Amino acid sequence: MNLDRRIQFQRATITDDGFSQVETFANHGVPYWANKKDVSDSERMRAGEISATISSRFIVRSSEFICDITPKDRLVYRGRTYEINGVKETGDRNTYVEITAGARIDQ
Repeated sequence: MNLDRRIQFQRATITDDGFSQVETFANHGVPYWANKKDVSDSERMRAGEISATISSRFIVRSSEFICDITPKDRLVYRGRTYEINGVKETGDRNTYVEITAGARIDQ
């Protein structure tokens, strides 16, 4: 498996902005080496707005930290933020974790 891409996970925290409590994302852990494969892209028109998205699968080595990643987290690759849709163990003896994630590509 060629883990040649660097990704950063982010986790939401609740912070007080002076007016209310808001959810903000901050880096979670250290950057990880990953394999990336784009699985689909699409364009959608809704209410006069065209949006384009891409779905990708990222594969990383399994670890205690990685096994704690959930769809509530997100990841960043090359400055693009991906919302995590699913996380599952894969590979022989669950040595890897596959993360399916989507991002808007029109921003």
